[in-house]
Amino acid sequence: MKEKIKEREIIMYKTHPCIKKIEKPVLTYRDSVEGSALTFNAGVAKWQGKYVMLFRNDYGDWETQTVARKVDVRVAFSDDGIHWKAEPNPILQELLEDDDNFWVYDPRLTVIDDVAYVCFALDTKYGIRGGIAKTTDFKKFEVLSLAAPDNRNMALFPEKVNGKYIRLERPMPVYGRAWLEPGFDVWMSQSPDLRYWGDTTLILSTDQVPFADDKIGPAAPPVKTDEGWLTLFHAVRFDPTLGKNGWEEKWQKIYYAGIMLLDLKDPTKVIGIYDEPLIVPENHWETEVGYRQNVIFPGGMILEPDGEVKIYYGASDSFECLATAEVKDLIALCKA
Repeated sequence: MKEKIKEREIIMYKTHPCIKKIEKPVLTYRDSVEGSALTFNAGVAKWQGKYVMLFRNDYGDWETQTVARKVDVRVAFSDDGIHWKAEPNPILQELLEDDDNFWVYDPRLTVIDDVAYVCFALDTKYGIRGGIAKTTDFKKFEVLSLAAPDNRNMALFPEKVNGKYIRLERPMPVYGRAWLEPGFDVWMSQSPDLRYWGDTTLILSTDQVPFADDKIGPAAPPVKTDEGWLTLFHAVRFDPTLGKNGWEEKWQKIYYAGIMLLDLKDPTKVIGIYDEPLIVPENHWETEVGYRQNVIFPGGMILEPDGEVKIYYGASDSFECLATAEVKDLIALCKA
């Protein structure tokens, strides 16, 4: 089914058949602490023989569909990547000792040589700052860098490339790209030490993605394959025909997961990209319930030894979900 909206063709996409969604969310507010309403947008990795998840925890009340202006990041562990147990205390709270900072959220997780690195967004009175911290126990964290506003959605590669650390990011220019249509794009920066970042390069712009007309941004940290860096991104479409779709008066955006392949030796080069969404909001918890429905936000991707890829994604800004695929199928999509 297709329809025309403001001279743009809106296609009703479907999740690619190679993707297998787990029947229900793997984490909900019931798995978090008292007062939690939403648990989503998690970073997930393997660490010391276990799966570890850092998830965004928003407070409020699910039954009355209300949210409080209180957000934190929490840790959960799992033996199988499906069944999770959340820890009782929030993390990265030291960032909030500065009165200029409001809350930290939307973590991405990368493990390099048994050290876990967390990319996060930090809301401040001066704008959104993307940051990177490291930990060896998921209790104490050392903040290594904070970007100037406004920059977010950072995702760190799992190893150095050509002697440099690499991160994907999504700047949000107010007087530049933002007044154009479409809006924000995926960029890449490099660092010798995870503290000082530069050599910033545009990787993918919104107008290069057929299923995005609002913005795009980095998703999970890329995984290394023989064919290239398998890289997820999120893509946003604005649909003025939509109405409420959640707890707010109106929600007219649809978030998809997209996938591309970056060159192993020069990840600034996109060597393949699937020209349709990889994952589309379709199931009950993605389209019919939740704070902001029709949202797929992938924040974690794990390549298992047998070739299975686990993709963790936030659904409806409310739940954390899991889908799987074979790595060979994802690579084939990018190269088709």
